[in-house]
Amino acid sequence: MLPSGHRMRRRDEFTLAVRRGRRAGRPNVVVHLLRRDDAAEESATDDRPLVGFIVARNVGNAVVRNSVRRRLRHLVRAHLDRLPRGSLLVVRANPSAGAARHDELAADLESALDRLLRPASKGRR
Repeated sequence: MLPSGHRMRRRDEFTLAVRRGRRAGRPNVVVHLLRRDDAAEESATDDRPLVGFIVARNVGNAVVRNSVRRRLRHLVRAHLDRLPRGSLLVVRANPSAGAARHDELAADLESALDRLLRPASKGRR
């Protein structure tokens, strides 16, 4: 499981990451990453990256949504060391995530993170 100290819980952190962060979309997930240097207001807490999950009703019933959320938390845990210090990461599950296999979710998440963690080219956000 994802350590509780890395979980995003405040609505304003979710909103900030989704609105101001860089985005990478894949068939099963959309990932938003806001680096500390991109944020206008610095995190008042420590330097740990915070991760939040959005799994809407269109993914499935409560059992399916909770299963998808648990699977995503498990997958993100392996990538915590790659995240910049103080960053905010939001992983949003698309409707297809409810029926996706574990390896498909893992591949989509890794691909999206790879894209977001690449150095940004000039002229791109």
